[in-house]
Amino acid sequence: MKLRNIMYAAMIAASLPLLQSCEKIKDFDDVNNNPNATTEPITSALLTNALAGLGNTVWGNGISVDAGLFAQFFSETQYTEASRYSKPVFNMDGFYAGAMYDLQNIINYNSDPETAGKAAAFGSNANQIAVARILKAYFFWILTDTYGDIPYFEALKGDGNLQYDAQSDIYPALIQELKDAVDQFDGGLAMRGDILYNGNIARWKKFANSMRLLMALRLSDAPTTPATYARDEFNAALNHPAGVIQENADNAALVFPGGVYNHPLYQYYIITLRDDYAVSTTVMNFLNANGDARRAVFGSSTIGFPYGLTRDDATAFANANSNFARLLHPSVRQATSPIVIIGAAHVYLARAEAAQRGWTAESAAAMYALGIQRSWEQWGVYDPAVFAAYLTQNAISLAAGSPLEKIQTQQWLAWYPNGTQGWANWRRTGIPVLTPAPGTGLPIVRRIPYGPNDYNFNLANVEVAAARYIVSGVEDSQNAPVWWDQ
Repeated sequence: MKLRNIMYAAMIAASLPLLQSCEKIKDFDDVNNNPNATTEPITSALLTNALAGLGNTVWGNGISVDAGLFAQFFSETQYTEASRYSKPVFNMDGFYAGAMYDLQNIINYNSDPETAGKAAAFGSNANQIAVARILKAYFFWILTDTYGDIPYFEALKGDGNLQYDAQSDIYPALIQELKDAVDQFDGGLAMRGDILYNGNIARWKKFANSMRLLMALRLSDAPTTPATYARDEFNAALNHPAGVIQENADNAALVFPGGVYNHPLYQYYIITLRDDYAVSTTVMNFLNANGDARRAVFGSSTIGFPYGLTRDDATAFANANSNFARLLHPSVRQATSPIVIIGAAHVYLARAEAAQRGWTAESAAAMYALGIQRSWEQWGVYDPAVFAAYLTQNAISLAAGSPLEKIQTQQWLAWYPNGTQGWANWRRTGIPVLTPAPGTGLPIVRRIPYGPNDYNFNLANVEVAAARYIVSGVEDSQNAPVWWDQ
């Protein structure tokens, strides 16, 4: 069976349960009709499907969890193989067959003159295409940061024989895609099915510009051409007339309706009754040592769990410390709690780093303070007096030590519990300095190797890509850096 047929079958299987559950959730729009069972999809339902999957890019049972382990946001409490760097095994085709397939269908049906008229019932054609392009860029961003070279330029066109494009080519293409998408919005009907921004085009533009700004910063040490590319794109995004996210009210935050569709950590701890992950001592020790107010919400307690233990040692610690910190305090992982994809804290701290690097004329200290403040506000722990005292500590103040290191440490904290972003930003910066799991002799994972389905259904092309990631004679190595991680 060709890869595209495998992907299509996976897409159908993955989409149906979500669509059926959404029939009972008015907040997640009216998707009583299965868009994948019609010759002319209901594009509002396709958008809802794609948006509903955003939460799993922050925390879910898969790549985002392992990424959070590599960033030492989390520790494993009993099955500790992933945090001790056993080979990660994840297939990427679920992204192509699921959310990105839905988004491409939105673009296709709004672009084709034969279907565009009917598709316009769910929002202007231009607005639907723009939203789909922004979201598709986000998913591709996650994938290329995870694997490195991936199918991009010829992907989602119905051909299973796909080459793996160089990340050095993908990044500029994604940044251009975001620029073009922002310009494509028109004054027509907002798109239906938008459970992220409820059709607010101004906020979609800020989201796209913020993503573009963060992508540019990720290339801070990449061998780009021209050498000033990252700086120039950062400034272009920052100074775009549509603006970037500055207030938490504009955060790209997915709000769960509860019932059958819950916050992923509520689902994990309360519904599935699992208990395999805890807040690491790496995170909690920093918060505790500096009186960081976020310690009250980052975990269910302030008792961090040592990172990278063997199974026996993890079991012994858990038995002796039954009140170890589960991920997030129950008050912020209710069924209907929001989960932030990109927020004001991330943007301000990126601006702080850019200023410290001399990319902008902004005040690094001012951006830094605003970034931390927005993070505290996001988590509901901001108190002006406590915050002012926090900033004066030697471990926090930019006036002492390495300002860039402190900015990047706060970026790491601000991304918690977003494993994919936290791990990517740690790989870019090396901050904070993380100690690998004890007793393994292995380095922290730098990328996810290609999955079994790549080798089963796209062998010739994946072998070419795998040969670009060789460490110690091993192809497709988890220890090989991606292009920007040089």
